[in-house]
Amino acid sequence: MKRNLILWVLFLSQMVVAQEKIRTLDECIQYAIQHNPMRNKQEAQNAIYKLDQLEAVGGFLPSLNAGTSIYLNFGRGVDPETNTYISSNTFSNAYEISSSMTLFDGFSQVYRAKMAKINRLKGKEDLQEMKDKIAFEVMEVFFNALYYKGTVELAEQQLEESVNNLKKFQRMEELGLKSIPDLTEIQAKEAEDRFVLTKQMNLYNLEIIKLKGKMNWPIEEDLQVADQDKALLISKESENAFDVYRQALTTLPKVLSSDKLLSATEMQYKIARSRLFPTLSMGAGFSTGFSRMMDGSVYMSFSEQLKNRQGKYLGFSLSIPIFDGFSRPAEMKRSKQRLVIARSEHEETIRQVYSEIEQAVADVNGLSDEYLHAQKRSEAMLSAHQTNLRKYEEGLIDAIVLSTSSNRLLNSRVEELYTNLKYQLKYKLLQYYKGVTPWTYN
Repeated sequence: MKRNLILWVLFLSQMVVAQEKIRTLDECIQYAIQHNPMRNKQEAQNAIYKLDQLEAVGGFLPSLNAGTSIYLNFGRGVDPETNTYISSNTFSNAYEISSSMTLFDGFSQVYRAKMAKINRLKGKEDLQEMKDKIAFEVMEVFFNALYYKGTVELAEQQLEESVNNLKKFQRMEELGLKSIPDLTEIQAKEAEDRFVLTKQMNLYNLEIIKLKGKMNWPIEEDLQVADQDKALLISKESENAFDVYRQALTTLPKVLSSDKLLSATEMQYKIARSRLFPTLSMGAGFSTGFSRMMDGSVYMSFSEQLKNRQGKYLGFSLSIPIFDGFSRPAEMKRSKQRLVIARSEHEETIRQVYSEIEQAVADVNGLSDEYLHAQKRSEAMLSAHQTNLRKYEEGLIDAIVLSTSSNRLLNSRVEELYTNLKYQLKYKLLQYYKGVTPWTYN
C-alpha cells in the first residue's frame, strides 16, 4: 500500500511538471522579453539618457565651489599685515567661495536640455519597439510550432484510419472479399502515413528548438506550446490602409522613435550653430584668511582676522569666437548634413510602415477568403472520402483511388490549418498597427 502511494505521488508530480512546461503565447513572449540581454542594454541606455537630462537641466544653474588652502613659508617672505618683505617663518590659511553662471551662449544650453529630453523619450520608444520586435518574432515561431503540432495531430488521425482500414481489409482478404494486391496497396498507404507522421514530428521538434532560441529557453528543459483559441472570428477587415497608417503615426513605437531621432538631430544642429555666438558669463566670490608669524610674536585672533580680511568680487566676461581652425563652422556643416540624412531615414521609415500596413490589410483580407474556401473544401473532401470508403468496401473503386482520396483529405485539412494560423498571425499584426497590443507582457 505504501509503495503504491509513493508511485501515485511521483506520477502526480510528473503531471504537474509536465503541465508547468506548457506555455501559452503570452507566457512565451513574457519569458523571451525578461531573458533577452538586449532589454538590459536598452534599460541601461535609458538610465544614461535620464542622467544626461538631469545634467542638462543643471546647466542652467550657477556653479558653486568652496576651497581652502594652508601655506607654511620658511625664510624670506611677505608680511600679510604690512605687505613688506621679512625674514621669518609664517603660517597662513585662506578660505574662498566662488560661483559662476553662463548668461548667454547662443541658446546652446537650451538646445542641450531639449535634446536630452528628446533622447530620454526616444529611449522609451526604443525599449518598447525592442519588446514588440521580440514579441512578434516569438509569436511567428510560436505559430509555426502550432502549425506543425497540428500537422502531427492530423497525421496521427490519418495513420489511425490507415491502421484500422488495414485490420479491416486483412480480415476481408482472409474471407476472400479483397484481393492481395488491394491489401498490399493498403499496407503501402499505412507505411506512407507512418513516414509522414515521423517527418511532421521532426519538423515540429525543429520549430520548438527555434522557439527555445528566440526565448533564451534553457536547452536542457522541455518546452510545449499551448493551442490557440480557434474561436477567432475570421472576416474581412473594413479598415482602410491609410486610416490605419494615420493611427500608426501616433502610436507605433517605430514611428515615434524615428520622430524623436529627427528632433534630436535638429537640436544637435542648433547646438553646433549656437557655438558661433559669443558667450557671456558672470562670476562672483567671497574670500578671507588667517596668518601669523612663527617667531612667537603677538598676532590678531583667528575670528578677527577672518572678519577683517574679507573680500568680495563680481565680474563679467565675454568670449567672442573669431577663429579656431575652422572647427566650429565645420561642425555646424557636419550637423546640417546629419540632419539631411536623418530626414531621409525618417521618410524611409514612414514609407516602410505604410507599405507594411498596406500588406497586412491585404493579407488579412486575402487569408480570410482563403480560410473560408479551405474550410468548405475540407468539408467536401471529408464527405467525398467517406463515400469512397464505402465504395471501396463494396468493391466499386480500387485501393489507389481510396489512397488518393485519403491524401486529398489530409492536404485539405493541412491547408485549412495553415490559413487559420496564418490569418491569426496577420490579424494580430494588423491590430498592433492599429494601436491595440495583441500580446501581454511587462
